Amino acid sequence: MLSGSSVLKTVLLDTGVLIALLVGIGLWWRRAVRRYYLPCPFWLAWLLENPYMEAMAGSSVILDRLNLSPGMQVLDVGCGTGRVAIPAARRVAPNGQVVALDSQSGMLQKLEQRASANSITNIRTLLNKIEPGVLERNKFDRALLVTVLGEIPDREAALQEIFAALKPNGILSITEVIPDPHYQTLGTVRRLAEAVGFCPDHYYGNFFAFTMNFVKPDPA
Repeated sequence: MLSGSSVLKTVLLDTGVLIALLVGIGLWWRRAVRRYYLPCPFWLAWLLENPYMEAMAGSSVILDRLNLSPGMQVLDVGCGTGRVAIPAARRVAPNGQVVALDSQSGMLQKLEQRASANSITNIRTLLNKIEPGVLERNKFDRALLVTVLGEIPDREAALQEIFAALKPNGILSITEVIPDPHYQTLGTVRRLAEAVGFCPDHYYGNFFAFTMNFVKPDPA
């Protein structure tokens, strides 16, 4: 029979191996998305909806920072199972709409089921990657990227597409949270957004979890 100290050492060793494995996978995933489109898989959706995420970047907090009002058109890029899209749809009802875009059918099916269970009818799902030509021009008042930007191989092209889809004076809101393996620093977020024409608006949070809002300038 193992002694108490031996059991503790075994547990600590196993825990260390698991942590090292997770860190290694995270680093590989972070590098791989620069070449391949590797979004968070459907079976890991629980990583996006848990008490930690709600505490660090809850949907209500994110939406409060967008000053939503009824009638607005909202784009949620990489919407997942609807953690933010569903409460956003409630805020812009009855005559506003949320377009929930995701590249995985499983995510959108779960979102549609949840919306139906909550009698929400003003969400339109769009199965696609965020790439040139996917979105209508000058349509949206607000756009959201919640822990998604780092998963996109061509971040500049994605932001250019969102820029074109927003109305003048429309707002893009980007949220990043550690320990997301695709976490983007504030400096990176600002550099990418400003490069396609966005102007910084408001910053909320801290290094570990932040939201940065940008405005599409009105050429007039």
